[in-house]
Amino acid sequence: MQVSQDTSIYFEAPLQLLLFIDGRSKSRQEVQQIRSYLSELQAIYDFELQTIDVGKQPYLAEHFKLVATPALIKIQPEPRQILAGSTIITQLKIWWPRWQTAVEAYLKLHQNCQDLEEPHHTGSISLESLVLSRPSSISSVAVSEELIRLSDEIFCLKQEKEKLQEQLQFKDRVIAMLAHDLRNPLTAAAIAIDTLKSNYNVEKGEFSRLSPKMVMHLFKQSRNQVQIMNRMITDLLKVGHSKDRKFPIQPQKLEIGQLCLDTIYELCDSYMSKSITIEKDIPKDLPYVYADPERIHQVLINLFDNAIKYTPANGRICISALHRTTQKVQCSISDTGPGIPEDNREQIFENRFRLERDKKQDGYGIGLSFCQRIIQAHFGRIWVESTPNGGALFHFTLPVYPD
Repeated sequence: MQVSQDTSIYFEAPLQLLLFIDGRSKSRQEVQQIRSYLSELQAIYDFELQTIDVGKQPYLAEHFKLVATPALIKIQPEPRQILAGSTIITQLKIWWPRWQTAVEAYLKLHQNCQDLEEPHHTGSISLESLVLSRPSSISSVAVSEELIRLSDEIFCLKQEKEKLQEQLQFKDRVIAMLAHDLRNPLTAAAIAIDTLKSNYNVEKGEFSRLSPKMVMHLFKQSRNQVQIMNRMITDLLKVGHSKDRKFPIQPQKLEIGQLCLDTIYELCDSYMSKSITIEKDIPKDLPYVYADPERIHQVLINLFDNAIKYTPANGRICISALHRTTQKVQCSISDTGPGIPEDNREQIFENRFRLERDKKQDGYGIGLSFCQRIIQAHFGRIWVESTPNGGALFHFTLPVYPD
């Protein structure tokens, strides 16, 4: 390898120092004293000094693993040495003669390397390896800083990408869940409207086979279901515009026992069509819970609707509530269907997980994942067991409303 006589391209000042400072007012005087002392030395000795503000170049502080500033670092000749604390000038007076000895040894090695490259020397020692493995310099530190900064930016971009991906996945899941649950109120509203339509006598202008009380009930039922759908659509829009990955809830004082009874009544057409017997065990002295009525209503609808789907004709569904502890109320819904295999009792709450037997049937899909997110947002728990007759027994807990 041929090396130019101008070796400054490879070797800068023999002694190179970095002075790390910060913007604290209490260290300003100390930094000024250090700079003044180094200026005096620079009039006598040949060395290069670069001042680095850690506030503007934090990557270099990280690179040198600094724990305090001001700090003076000798980066060339090696080995690297760090002087820090409130006695930098005192330390520098002690180390300066030793550093000059190291500089002399460094320059001597430099000269020997040049001599080895003279034409009359044909030995196997090559300056290329010495140049490539030369000690750290201020320029190489600047390159290291840029690499650290770019690496940090890439890391931040990766984190931002992962965050955006999580947001998109969360939105996709919630939108799918809410869209899935829109079918229940839509079906209920459609049944009420069809019942009114089929019993309306156009010629007489009256509902010939329905009592006024039943007509008002059906109108109220359809209106309530439309309001539920409107709130769900509002939720979809909120999720679409939100950057939050948490499930939104608006908890309040809630009479959970009455909500269970309302849900049973809401799905009466579905279970009556299969002649399913409904058993209720809801104490009148059940305490209020602190929960979002609309969200818990969606949980009850999902669980009760699944129970109806999987319970055979003339089967039985039981819904119960229990004041389990001073902090929790537990609600349970059991059926006489085929139950959930033990190996799948955790998996059924995963997004879109389906039992093999249910691949062609609607149920135990998005709904249970949706239920789990709602209950977890209330700091509760949801799980499934088997009943003595082999059916499914779902439980979930909610916090008691504080008195």
